[in-house]
Amino acid sequence: MLHIIWMIIVGFIVGVIARFIYPGAVAMGFWLTVVLGIIGSIVGGLIGSAIWRSPNQKFHPAGIILSILGALIVLWLYFTFVGRS
Repeated sequence: MLHIIWMIIVGFIVGVIARFIYPGAVAMGFWLTVVLGIIGSIVGGLIGSAIWRSPNQKFHPAGIILSILGALIVLWLYFTFVGRS
């Protein structure tokens, strides 16, 4: 249970930072910001796995920098294909 709480907290922090960095207004509620941060961490982990191979070949979530980068990529893809509302 504590793992889920930490995932929500870190996802929210990553999502808020990505929304702050992304140019223009990004109107999202709390839960969408959390989902953005969590998906950004997964995308950042995939980027990290592609660049730096882990010795045991297991996937692990990214650190804070790659998580923010992944969240920015998710925001860009969202606004490119869905558009601003």
